[in-house]
Amino acid sequence: MPTDPVILDAILLTIIWIGYFVIHSILASLKIKGWVCEHKPAFMPAYRLTFNIIAVTLLAVPAWVLYTGHKTMIWQFDGIALWIMNGIALTAVIGFLISMRYYDGQEFLGLRQLREQEKRIEDQENLQISPLHRYVRHPWYTFALMLIWTRPMDSLMFISATFMTLYFFLGSRLEEEKLKSYYGEVYINYIRKVPGLIPLPWKHLNETEANALIHEYQTNQGC
Repeated sequence: MPTDPVILDAILLTIIWIGYFVIHSILASLKIKGWVCEHKPAFMPAYRLTFNIIAVTLLAVPAWVLYTGHKTMIWQFDGIALWIMNGIALTAVIGFLISMRYYDGQEFLGLRQLREQEKRIEDQENLQISPLHRYVRHPWYTFALMLIWTRPMDSLMFISATFMTLYFFLGSRLEEEKLKSYYGEVYINYIRKVPGLIPLPWKHLNETEANALIHEYQTNQGC
């Protein structure tokens, strides 16, 4: 059995991240939401807000290990590399701030559902394809990856970055299964034309194509 504290803390952090993402995925699933809607309908308006509070609170556990655990440095940047990495990180922050204009913050946090006593399982936002969503389906995840992998990396941060990257890829796929059920064939066509996390120069939508998909969805909804 390993006794090196660096290895022990790495194993501990791995277990913690697996547990965190399992809990996060279960609580985000339509199956659990459906069960709550059926058996505890009065709680549904507070579900999204409660989910967010739990997700943020539980992050304190891996954060504590990251801060206090034993670690070894894997890489760090200096000189021109430092400037390049910080430039990429700054671009991600700016992109994130710009993208917030196209999200319903009240919906995302769960405040609108609570205020309006919304009990439906589905997200209530209509289909939107922002300028950033024309190039990647999950721009927030893309910006997060840019931030994560441009930072100095020690052994514990490397484990965290790896698990967060895997979760962004796997979690985005699970999220898209829900979006398919919300938006149907329109979203399936969107998936075919726009990459998930990594922009590809030959695969994106122009403004006209994005508006056409939105119009198709609105027409199907009877808008």
